[in-house]
Amino acid sequence: MKSPVFKILVIGLGAALAFAACAKKPSEPSGSETAKTLRIAVIPKGTTHEFWKSIHAGAIRAEGELGVKVIWKGPQKEDDRAQQITVVEDFISSGVDGIVLAPLDDRALMRPVQDAVREKIPVVIIDSALQGSDYASYVATDNYKGGVLAARRLGELLKGRGRIFLIRYQEGSASTVQREAGFYDTVTKEFPGIVLLVKDQYAGATTETAYQLAENLISRFPDVEGVFTPNESSTFGTLRALQESRLAGKVVFVGFDSSPKLVQGLRDGDIHGLVIQNPAKMGYLGVKTIVAILRGEPVEKVIDTGVVLATKDNMDSPEIKALLSPDLTMIKD
Repeated sequence: MKSPVFKILVIGLGAALAFAACAKKPSEPSGSETAKTLRIAVIPKGTTHEFWKSIHAGAIRAEGELGVKVIWKGPQKEDDRAQQITVVEDFISSGVDGIVLAPLDDRALMRPVQDAVREKIPVVIIDSALQGSDYASYVATDNYKGGVLAARRLGELLKGRGRIFLIRYQEGSASTVQREAGFYDTVTKEFPGIVLLVKDQYAGATTETAYQLAENLISRFPDVEGVFTPNESSTFGTLRALQESRLAGKVVFVGFDSSPKLVQGLRDGDIHGLVIQNPAKMGYLGVKTIVAILRGEPVEKVIDTGVVLATKDNMDSPEIKALLSPDLTMIKD
């Protein structure tokens, strides 16, 4: 028979073990309780054009695959530098884990990016280059090459001779500056018979400003034979001006980027070439790259997302069709 003292010792020992087990649980949560969902801010130049919607779709795809949270926010208009700077600053204050940024201006956004890095928030630049070296990686189109493709298409259709417009986008936008440089360099070197009637006019950030510029230029130079435009809004605004002046299809027109109306213009023969990027891939790789950085994985400093020329002849091929009409169904309003 057990003594009363022995029973007391057994009961006391059991109570002590139970207390220790209970006390230990709060300090040893499971892996699912400690796992942190990374918050990634994705900041486009604007939010209205089809190009940015495709970037958004790619970012959402990466969000689902990687198990992170993508927060999408940017200025409505693509010339609102102050608003984009404010968006970056707000994300820094809220303590996001990483930022994916398409800078509106290659200089104006330098300081906000430096501020983010100072707060231990890494930054990946997409679409348009940023001066300096504070960002961790640059994910974008080879924009200069895109300009080269456009110039060769225009030059070949004009058989090396003609009077053309080089319509620019806006100052400070590194991506379009590189496209314009690729176009200008190629035309002047490879097609000396082509005359640039206009080479220093800016369409501005909206379709309407682009339309107004193109309309004015057509009035001044009704004998224009070719036009190049370096982004979605300048291309659509110019298309409208050519259509209303009844020059669409007669003037050789090569633009940049895609939207349903531009695709229709290509099919109708009003546009003779669209240089197409892969914005969905850009958004996807932008998020994937910033997450790799946060997880301590190596990344490349520059990642090329590709560029191709779409024409009426190839627009229905599977590869080109997917770029001209990307799937945007995953974007929630």
